[in-house]
Amino acid sequence: MKFTFYGHACFAVQIGGKNILFDPFITPNPLAHAIDVEKVPADFILVTHGHDDHVADLEKVAKRTKATVIAPVEVGRWFDKKGVANVQTLNHGGSFDLGVGRAKLTPAAHSSSMPDGSYGGEPCGFTITSDEGNFYNAGDTGLHYDMKLIADEMKLDFAVLPIGDHFTMGIDDALRSADFVGAQRIVAVHFDTFPTIKVDHEKVRAAAKKAGKEIILPKIGETLDL
Repeated sequence: MKFTFYGHACFAVQIGGKNILFDPFITPNPLAHAIDVEKVPADFILVTHGHDDHVADLEKVAKRTKATVIAPVEVGRWFDKKGVANVQTLNHGGSFDLGVGRAKLTPAAHSSSMPDGSYGGEPCGFTITSDEGNFYNAGDTGLHYDMKLIADEMKLDFAVLPIGDHFTMGIDDALRSADFVGAQRIVAVHFDTFPTIKVDHEKVRAAAKKAGKEIILPKIGETLDL
């Protein structure tokens, strides 16, 4: 699987030649100025919740690429009303066949509202299972015990976890959540974008090493083989 980081919590994973894009927030991100949102490919767009720092570029990318949008019910309906086609709404425990794998909604401990302040439903994460491997995107979340159920269901190749603290888990709880889901490799997201979520990279790496985990702090625009 190829993992491309677009900044904040926006990334894509390529499986079977299909691009699965998560939480498109690029244009308003001052750290992602080198990314041309008009060139970001997407066959599927998966959305964890309605906050602007996760959906700011969704409408633009979805209308250009004609991607299938997979989102919690309230988020999906909001974008459907804005003229976004191919919206598939799910709720916790529901899943969708991507053709190259399967996406399943998982719980997240967070909040959700749409950019206009309307109700955004329940936030979520996703597990993706495929012949090329399995991974978990926690979305914006705090540590919660339901994460343990993921380890019972599948073996993960990596987990995408927020580490910025303040609005989500910090590194200590992210490492505990990696234990819960049975992930040895962590790809960190939701850090450094804003002053409140800046992290000390060396301290993060040291904490992960002490916990016996591999952690990747991807650079914006970087593509990794995972």
